[in-house]
Order: sequence, then structure tokens, then C-alpha cells
Amino acid sequence: MSKTDKTRPWWVRMADTPMVTCLPVHDHRFGPCTLPEEITADSASLSHRTSGCHWSATTYAYHLFGYGHGGREWYHLRREERRRDRHRARRELRELRELRELRELRELRELRELRELRELRARRDRE
Repeated sequence: MSKTDKTRPWWVRMADTPMVTCLPVHDHRFGPCTLPEEITADSASLSHRTSGCHWSATTYAYHLFGYGHGGREWYHLRREERRRDRHRARRELRELRELRELRELRELRELRELRELRELRARRDRE
């Protein structure tokens, strides 16, 4: 697997440089602080949470890594779905084209047979 930044999950990129790409968000309305020491997929958030302390992406991170609108992971999943759909559609089109070509070949064969039959009848009539 590639080790480039774009292939790493968003929360890992947030954990690389805390306080630059993410900030702690404290919500003590329902008890003591629950902010974890480590940034994990469960403790990080790209959107507003309703309760509990968590790590949230900064505006710098949103623009730098292209967060928002569901994250890049969702984009890649959707892209795979679209790719599967395109491949399926291409297969179906290929099959339709092959069927049309088969029909055309059958029609050509029938036309040739009909011409040959007419030529044979014409020869018989001449004799």
C-alpha cells in the first residue's frame, strides 16, 4: 500500500500534527472531561458532535486535506460504485452490439441464400 498522504485516513493525518490540523473540543455539560489522550477514528470528528469531548479538525485541515462533504473516504467508495456501474453498463452495451451484429449476420446469410435461390430458379426457368 502506498505511504503517500492522500491514501492515509483523515483521522491519522489529524493525529500527525495535533493543534495544527485538529483542536480539542470540550463539552462538560454531561459530566467530566472525556477527551482521550490519543486521536483515533472514534475520538476524532469532522463535524459537530452533540455531546462529549472530542478532537475536531481545524479550518486549516479542512482546506489542506480536502475534508468536508463526507470526507475523501466516502468519495473513493462512491467512485468504486460508479466504476462498477460503468463497467456493468459497458458489458451490457457490448452484449447488445454483439446481438445486433449476430442479427445482421443472420440477415446477410438469409439474403445470400435468397439470392442463390433466385439464381437457381432463374437458371431452371431458362433451361
